[in-house]
Amino acid sequence: MTPIAWLIIAAIIIPVSYFAWALITVDRKAVAAIQTNLGSGYAQGTVALTNRPPLFLGVARKLTPGSYEAKLDHWLSLAGRPMSMPLPKLITLKPALAGIGVAFAALLITASPSPLSVILGLSLTALLYFLPDLLIYNMGVKRQETIKLEFPNTLDQMLISVEAGLGFEAAVERASAQATGPLALELLRTLQDIQVGRPRQEAYEALAARSTVPEVRSFVLAVVQADKYGIGIANVLRAQAKQARVRRRQSAEERAMKLPVKVLFPLLLCIFPVLFIVLLGPAAIRIIQAFS
Repeated sequence: MTPIAWLIIAAIIIPVSYFAWALITVDRKAVAAIQTNLGSGYAQGTVALTNRPPLFLGVARKLTPGSYEAKLDHWLSLAGRPMSMPLPKLITLKPALAGIGVAFAALLITASPSPLSVILGLSLTALLYFLPDLLIYNMGVKRQETIKLEFPNTLDQMLISVEAGLGFEAAVERASAQATGPLALELLRTLQDIQVGRPRQEAYEALAARSTVPEVRSFVLAVVQADKYGIGIANVLRAQAKQARVRRRQSAEERAMKLPVKVLFPLLLCIFPVLFIVLLGPAAIRIIQAFS
């Protein structure tokens, strides 16, 4: 067989084998145990969790700089650390996709050797290498937007619970139990950190580090200051809830003001040309026929 045929076979077999291996080696028991702990807040019994590192993980870590790995870990934290794509699997997947891009680039250059083929091959390799980064970053951005929308309502629920006589942590637990979004999961994780013995200030600061929403960071700072100086938590929650609602209204007004500018370019490029053709087309045809 020719080298091109071998490259085509490898480009088909390698990704299919990798994705089949990824599906087979998913630890179903670990996923079920983690979901149970997140739903209840407590570990029910003892479950033996097996941790199978992905294949070629050591080689992939050597190819990935430490600062870049830390950035990927931060993006995964913002995205909620999806179970289908942990950090070791992400680090292993990126060189595998880059290898597929190199195979297609070699096939393209062999078929038509030219500078354009080299540029296309390099661009394809770079695109496949950074494709997981784009997906994780986009997932994190959407998740943070969801947290930003849920935050004022969650603060209102915590304020009502505190004014009804509950403690702050009990109010947080009640608000997180009645919600199902990413903000509820983050609050539940913060409570779990406190329950396992982590200092309250560190647990709240970790909550702020897992979010890029300014309202969450302001809320964490206010709660830490209130806990340090003995300020009434009800007053803090009332002020934070009012500020969060004002910011959400201002954000909605800002998006409404940007809407006409965003609609302008599709209007000019897609609607106006067709409208001009429909209105001026018959007149232009008659003028051409008259002067011809």
